[in-house]
Amino acid sequence: MRILVVDDEARMRELLRASLTDAGHDVALAVHGDQAVERLDEQPFDVVLTDMKMHPGDGRHVLAAARRTQPEAAVILMTAYADTRDAVEAMKAGAYEYLIKPFEFDELLQQLAHLEEKTRLVDENRRLREAADERLRFDNIVGRSKAMTEALRLLARVAPTDATILLRGESGTGKELFADAAHAHSPRRDGPLVKLNCAAIPEALLESELFGHEKGAFTGAVRRKLGRLETAHRGTVFLDEIGDLAPELQVKLLRFLQEGTLMRIGGGEEIRVDVRVVTATHRDLEAMMRDGAFREDLYFRVSAFPIHIPPLREREGDLPLLVEHILASRGGPARQVSAAALRVLSGHAWPGNIRELQNVLERASLLCEGGTIQPVDLPEAIRGRVPERHVYEEEFPLPEEGIQIDELERQVIRTALRRAAGNKTRAAELLGITRRRLYSRMESLGIDET
Repeated sequence: MRILVVDDEARMRELLRASLTDAGHDVALAVHGDQAVERLDEQPFDVVLTDMKMHPGDGRHVLAAARRTQPEAAVILMTAYADTRDAVEAMKAGAYEYLIKPFEFDELLQQLAHLEEKTRLVDENRRLREAADERLRFDNIVGRSKAMTEALRLLARVAPTDATILLRGESGTGKELFADAAHAHSPRRDGPLVKLNCAAIPEALLESELFGHEKGAFTGAVRRKLGRLETAHRGTVFLDEIGDLAPELQVKLLRFLQEGTLMRIGGGEEIRVDVRVVTATHRDLEAMMRDGAFREDLYFRVSAFPIHIPPLREREGDLPLLVEHILASRGGPARQVSAAALRVLSGHAWPGNIRELQNVLERASLLCEGGTIQPVDLPEAIRGRVPERHVYEEEFPLPEEGIQIDELERQVIRTALRRAAGNKTRAAELLGITRRRLYSRMESLGIDET
């Protein structure tokens, strides 16, 4: 440790310097408080060991300077028995400890050992926090809602391992982004990331895509082909829509997951493959198991670590962040969305989730005049009956006698509910607010939900 010894007694200074140096510490000296302040301005120290009674500049002066210039340095005071009250007051001001002269050198070494252990623990905790923060920085995944934060917390825990992951969520929720992040934050990040959508390839070709084939294995097999599992060796394979696998392929995939080996179609050699498997589905695998459409043993293999990715309608507060992120990343003509347009977007249920939002914003960006998307630029199915010219651009016809704003809001909400035949989601869309906001206003204004 780097220690500054401050004492106006030459004998005490030299004794401490020699003893601390022999104990393996790096020691600097100051003959009084003012000189100690100069030393503190010149170089960093882990510990400041200072006498209380000195001139010019006493121990309090040194303590104040250390707190100001090097707040992480520990200040240990040396004081006579009669001055312990001053030392206690100095500890309240930020000193680490005090020693009563004369003291045993072992007592000082014990204090320094405690300080070293404390510093080690603080540094370790800081590294752990930084590592956790780094794991949670998934640049392409945007969201601060409670549901999304929980999904990202689970992803941060499992990504650095080799555990098989099952990503569950509706279409368009971003399962592929989670798979990308799981690979990028794993020890296999330098290996390949190979993807296969099991629903996008005809069943007759899917086995070859997964396991590969030998030359001549079937008509058209003019050369050997490696399957996706084999090309992902020492990396990660992402099997999207695993619920669409045919029963016979489920058996072969289960065998691969159990034994870590595969055999190409038309081949006779077992090939060992080292790969981390990430799967995804929008299907209800439990219901499929009950119906016999999905093997129970395969389910328990692939669902070792399930992560539910919430639909956009459950991600309260994430929509503005997603809109900003999408517009910035797409680089289209529109760079922002007006407040009125954002209200319209917030009132939509988004059955297609983020993929639908991306398509809507891309279309609106091309249609809008200027750099800001307005409600009129949004698809009619989303904006409902928003007129070509927004009603808020005209002056509101306020009567001479004035109005009761709460009563006006009650009438507007009741009108929206009547037009929506009591459907709260549709009524919220007509009002340009979220469904949750509608419920909140109805409760505040005493509007019966029935």
